[in-house]
Amino acid sequence: MSRFFLVACCVLSMCGIVRPVEPKIKALIVDGQNNHNWKATTPVLKDLLEQTKLFTVDVATSPEKGSAGFKPKFSDYAVVVMNYNGDDWSTETQASFVDFVKNGGGLVIYHAADNSFPKWTEYNEMIGLGGWGGRNEKDGPYIRYRDGKIVRDESKGRGGSHGKQHEYVVEHIDREHPITKGLSAKWRHASDELYDRLRGPAKNLTVLATAFSDKSTGGSGENEPALMTIDYGKGRIFHTIMGHDVKQMNCVGFAVTYQRGVEWAATGKVTQKVPEKFPTPDKVLPVK
Repeated sequence: MSRFFLVACCVLSMCGIVRPVEPKIKALIVDGQNNHNWKATTPVLKDLLEQTKLFTVDVATSPEKGSAGFKPKFSDYAVVVMNYNGDDWSTETQASFVDFVKNGGGLVIYHAADNSFPKWTEYNEMIGLGGWGGRNEKDGPYIRYRDGKIVRDESKGRGGSHGKQHEYVVEHIDREHPITKGLSAKWRHASDELYDRLRGPAKNLTVLATAFSDKSTGGSGENEPALMTIDYGKGRIFHTIMGHDVKQMNCVGFAVTYQRGVEWAATGKVTQKVPEKFPTPDKVLPVK
């Protein structure tokens, strides 16, 4: 039986029929090192998934330094959520992770996880675009959204920056993808970092949503990718640049796209209903 399913059944007392219960999706959050507050954000990431009633969630926490003994069994899960930006993993753990994704495991890149592992070729292909860690034009192009088209910008320059935190409007440029289908075309995100100038291989990458990085906030002056998907082997990857800390995660737009993105990465579809309330282009809608 596939690792993605548990064996379970329920008895329908009214008619005595036994039939399978739809198994929950097994998700693993990886944390333990980050230049961001992973101790606060991991519980939020976990809670958001559990709220959907679709997931069971475990957490694998690395050592504070190095990666000695850090060997999560990725193959036990349908999807891995990366809340990690730290030391390189062992060759064994890297190989296990690559096999997991390449053979159909789902992967979610959350915020600063796209800063991690700048020298790991396979990881950079998985995330599509990354920043910091010495990344520059040798690592791949910038991806821009100009005049309604995705453009590969081969200009020289650093990989990864952001201006001051501010509210910004996210625009879904692919509204037919299962993650964004049925959601508002534009919505205002809580005050957050808007990653810009990310660059990388950008192979098999689809930009689902962009946000304008205004120069007045210290940004690039470009429409930057905000939500992306990447195909890697048989694996599906969802990449969100949003969610610097708990305050920045307190946004229905962030929460819903994250929840839907994790389900899609795990299963290739989204069964969650479109929420009745969603942010407008003019107003942030907090989760609570």
